[in-house]
Amino acid sequence: MSLPEPIQGLDEIADRYDVVLSDVWGVIHNGRERFAPACRALSAFAEQRGPVILISNAPRPAADVVPQLDDLGVPRAAWSAMITSGDATRTLLAERAPGPVWAIGPDRDAALYAGLGLELTGPEDAALICITGPYDDETETAEDYRDRFEAILPRRLPLLCANPDIVVQRGDRLIPCAGALARLYADLGGEVRMAGKPHAPIYDLCIAEAESRLGRPVDRRRVLCVGDGIPTDILGANSQDLDVLFVAGGIHGAELLGPQGLDMAATRGLLAQAGAGAQWASGALDWRGPLRGDGTGR
Repeated sequence: MSLPEPIQGLDEIADRYDVVLSDVWGVIHNGRERFAPACRALSAFAEQRGPVILISNAPRPAADVVPQLDDLGVPRAAWSAMITSGDATRTLLAERAPGPVWAIGPDRDAALYAGLGLELTGPEDAALICITGPYDDETETAEDYRDRFEAILPRRLPLLCANPDIVVQRGDRLIPCAGALARLYADLGGEVRMAGKPHAPIYDLCIAEAESRLGRPVDRRRVLCVGDGIPTDILGANSQDLDVLFVAGGIHGAELLGPQGLDMAATRGLLAQAGAGAQWASGALDWRGPLRGDGTGR
């Protein structure tokens, strides 16, 4: 696996790439505020180089996530399209219609099931479990589901995980995601299937979207994946043989950022320990070079 070289801004490497696939949480915002330098960087790339496809493990369809970006002040100029784990999961859920499905997750994720003709039911009648996250991610952890999972294991229900992330950054806290529950179910011996990062279905959708916007086939050597999550963003890109810019100040920031900035030795060590590789690393996504037009990320 490649060990990354440090960069200060996306502008240093932008001419090597025609497409950016960028993670959202931890790169563009933290759930409470946007990161203006990252918005500036993606806006500049979209204007000067090519499409920016946001690739998110959000368990809802992209159309349901866009209003959150708008509310946080992420400019529409910073991205060309968005593909979510929810989009990829809906394709798999449609194969199971009319159900029945035990849907685990907060009410805000209901759009995942809309229009698919699924019968949403409790565990006693389900033929499939679908998880978008804990019912209450402010108070619950995966362990709160152990007894419920153990009770249904004899029925050998497959579990579809709509968000493979284990945790996500919300402000200054790490919040458990559906991936944590799916990992527990798998550890107990249950069957788990996922469509989001690091798995292939979401990348297939992103490449198809990029080709549609470019009007030609994508040269995968000229696609850059930007992300902060090693198990999802980095290993996902590695599995697709795509170049990576590792944003080390995201969920791994406490380990990799110090008083002097990005600790490259620690960054390379953490990636190597995970069996992951990256071409580039930075503490945060930014664009330090000249900007055309507005390009401010406002």
